Amino acid sequence: MEKSVGSEPELPAAAAAAAASSEVKNGCAPSEESVVPPPEEKAGDSKSLAVVERPPDSAAKKTSGGSLDRDVALANLEKEKQLSFIKAWEESEKSKADNKAQKKLADVAAWENSKKAAVEAKLKKIEEDLENKKAEYAEKMKNKSALIHKQAEEKKAMIEARRGEELLKAEEMSAKFRATGQTPKKVLGCFGG
Repeated sequence: MEKSVGSEPELPAAAAAAAASSEVKNGCAPSEESVVPPPEEKAGDSKSLAVVERPPDSAAKKTSGGSLDRDVALANLEKEKQLSFIKAWEESEKSKADNKAQKKLADVAAWENSKKAAVEAKLKKIEEDLENKKAEYAEKMKNKSALIHKQAEEKKAMIEARRGEELLKAEEMSAKFRATGQTPKKVLGCFGG
């Protein structure tokens, strides 16, 4: 490693970078004497630290006044601080907006699901009611058909009973006419009269 230009002892690269950043944070511009050149890499030394050189900032440039450099550096730090706060606020607001939108979308999905479930339940109830009405109507029709069949059987029975009575009456009358020798007053048209 090379020795630094000033009287400061040789520091590791990480310590030199930390010292330079602490000088900038304290408001002091880093001097050329505190800059430590990067160490030469040895072949096979994989654990060596690499020093990243930053491009010179406008705050690091020396002008005629030392307090002016300090004021510029402080103003730049204040501006960076303000920009970082603004960026954090922006991210926070975007996150809030995303969360709010997700919540509303979830609410809409839940509302849709509940409404669909209600409609499906209503449809199922209507289908059950229709099935019940269909079964009731079919039962009524079967009962009506059975009643009609019963009435038809009763009418047939009455007709058969009347026919039996008329046959019995006709037999009795014909036996009476035979016994008395009279002819009936009403004669069928085919026999003449």
